[in-house]
Amino acid sequence: MSEFINSNDATPSPDGAVDFGSKFTQSDLFNQIFQEGMGLVESTASYLDGPGREESRNLARNSAMAYATESMRLTTRLMQLASWLLLQRAVKDGEMTIREAQDEKYRINLAEGAVAPRADAMRGLPDTLIDLISRSQRLHERIMHLDDMLYREAPEPKPVDNPVSDQMSKLQAAFGKG
Repeated sequence: MSEFINSNDATPSPDGAVDFGSKFTQSDLFNQIFQEGMGLVESTASYLDGPGREESRNLARNSAMAYATESMRLTTRLMQLASWLLLQRAVKDGEMTIREAQDEKYRINLAEGAVAPRADAMRGLPDTLIDLISRSQRLHERIMHLDDMLYREAPEPKPVDNPVSDQMSKLQAAFGKG
């Protein structure tokens, strides 16, 4: 990822932290992921509305049920990913700040799209659908990782033990000046 986001170009905030979010949305990596995600949405829609519809008619009953279930999961996953990508594009275009994108009302629940299909449910499904599901899962994993990097809260710093202060407290307690 460092090849896409040069940390030397990042301007630190007053507290010394680098704003990874705004650097990310301006990066080639974001552009690539955005294009990949939107292309996958288009490919999936074209398949499900065209050849996929025809292929599903020719499936056995159990496979047809699995097709319906997995195509709905796929569509839901892709809509969540597209929403996330569009939110990041709004940051990129200056329509909102990274802080606004972090607000709970804009957060996309990516965990819902993490449900993997059961292997037995995949048997009998058309190869194209299986490929679209696989591609969407890989993209979902990458976006979840990016989302975690962009929006996770920094852990509270742990207090550092100060041996001098600890020793002074002990001395004060021992000599009754505490």
